Amino acid sequence: MSEDQRDQNAPAETTAAGPQPEPIKFFGTTWVNRDGGYLLRRVGMALGSLAAAVAGALLLQLAYEGLAIGDVGPFLSISVVVLFAICSAIAFAKTWESFGRRPAPSSDEASLKGLKTIGFIGSLVAYFLRCLVEAPGEKLHRAEYEKAATEFARRRSARTGNPAARRPKRKK
Repeated sequence: MSEDQRDQNAPAETTAAGPQPEPIKFFGTTWVNRDGGYLLRRVGMALGSLAAAVAGALLLQLAYEGLAIGDVGPFLSISVVVLFAICSAIAFAKTWESFGRRPAPSSDEASLKGLKTIGFIGSLVAYFLRCLVEAPGEKLHRAEYEKAATEFARRRSARTGNPAARRPKRKK
């Protein structure tokens, strides 16, 4: 086997000392140093979420016009608009809140999935606005990563070597 073949078959070294950054969806770990197309990805995510929000609003307008054509009455028409507005506001608030903290294990996130689905425009607007500032969830991930790196450095600096290799102290 030649040297080139051995190099190709050798496993890549991926175990680095210390904590590793957690990847963010659509950004990977480019948020750490803000390189590797980070800005381009942020712009793309912002434009994509804005376009999806506009498309969703147009789809809801089409549905509302369908209700008007069906002559369902003003009560149902107003109820549908109010329902989507409230769900969008709650979805926006919960999505925005999720960028700053991890959900508790017994949180209400699972029970809010249906509400967030109905208010999808609010979630998309939250993604759009967050992408204007940073990658969604970057602040939380950065704080956790820096805390872990600081703890790792503190633990590493406290070590003075292999305790088993030390000589026993002389008694006087």
